[in-house]
Amino acid sequence: MVNDMQGSRPGRRAVCGLGVTVTAAAVVPAQWARAAPATSRKLPALSAAGRPFLAGRLRHTTVLQSFAVDERRGHLYALQVVAGGVRLAGEETALPHPERVRNGDLCLNRLTLDGATAGHMYLKGFGHGGSIGLEESADGVTLWTEWDANPSSGYGRGVCRFRFTDGRVLERDSGELDTCHPVMGSTSNFPALDVTHRQLLLRYKRDGIPRFALYGLDRFRARRHLPVTDFAQPGADLGLPFQGMALHGNYAYQLLGSAYGTGNPASSGGNTRLYRIDLRTGRVVWQQLERTAPGLSPREPEGLAVLRGGGTPRLCLGFAEGPAGGRGFRLYDKALS
Repeated sequence: MVNDMQGSRPGRRAVCGLGVTVTAAAVVPAQWARAAPATSRKLPALSAAGRPFLAGRLRHTTVLQSFAVDERRGHLYALQVVAGGVRLAGEETALPHPERVRNGDLCLNRLTLDGATAGHMYLKGFGHGGSIGLEESADGVTLWTEWDANPSSGYGRGVCRFRFTDGRVLERDSGELDTCHPVMGSTSNFPALDVTHRQLLLRYKRDGIPRFALYGLDRFRARRHLPVTDFAQPGADLGLPFQGMALHGNYAYQLLGSAYGTGNPASSGGNTRLYRIDLRTGRVVWQQLERTAPGLSPREPEGLAVLRGGGTPRLCLGFAEGPAGGRGFRLYDKALS
């Protein structure tokens, strides 16, 4: 769970840029400055329940936080906070789970698309794992995550990218990281990528307010951090935990909600909400109470990703399931049209 309630010296180790000052109002490019489209009343594909895509377990007993799919090689990359009682290389003692949360210590899992383990890494001092981006290439993948965990919260104040190396333990000051603080003074920096359209979406919090900023991916990589648009995160007033985001073309998708429990009984169908947001205006064009897999327990929403193979882009949703101390995950997908 991304318990991030709404509201309240790399390999090239120089911090990549000084960030930008963002005003409270949305920054909308001139070519996009037009009236928001009317709310769509018919999105039959996206409105439908998702179909099963993958079920499995991660290396630790803690829940899935976010995921990305390498469709070329058939791998799933998934983040989770390191479990309590684990001692990593270079540590004198095993640390309890609350300390791992405060430190921002993550386990990055790699699985095959039939759920089999295919490697892992540890990321110490990175954050809470609220989103992960992935770039494919002929010789491997580059992963993007939050980075530089704030010691007061465990959430990342910047973002980084790195290559996957099975068994590696990366510290926040590891030399092979390419890091940046795109919005100075911010926290909860979650990146999502749309490599088809060469875009990066950053979700961040500044002065307790969650916002989205959209960047051109190539400009961002070149340390030019002026956003194409920047606006307050829709739905923040509901007070639901932010649980994931994805990006495709002119639209962002976000997942809010919590596990079944007091105030959110299974009999209600849950409070998970799925949003489609027009990046040209910052406005919600469609949303629904998400009814995929209502029978899961505890059915906590955990992550979004876009699958681009097979001709028709699909949205993939994640949920945690299983008893405390033994959580598994299930992923479901459905067409974006």
